[in-house]
Amino acid sequence: MITQRINRIIGQLKGIEKMVKGGRDCSEILQQISAVKKAINGLTKEILISQVCQIVPKEKEKEVERVMERAINL
Repeated sequence: MITQRINRIIGQLKGIEKMVKGGRDCSEILQQISAVKKAINGLTKEILISQVCQIVPKEKEKEVERVMERAINL
């Protein structure tokens, strides 16, 4: 799943590069940059939660995941 997210972000970045080279409108490029930022934030959240959940007891995983998501979204 993480690899898929990374590949999607790479694809988005390549798309932005083509847009810039093709002289696309600034607002369109900025919209795509915003999408990449959101994708990177999602990837960050997924990696952080998966790493922390590896060190907490199984019975606490869901609780820790909820707390971390709330903290990340502040």
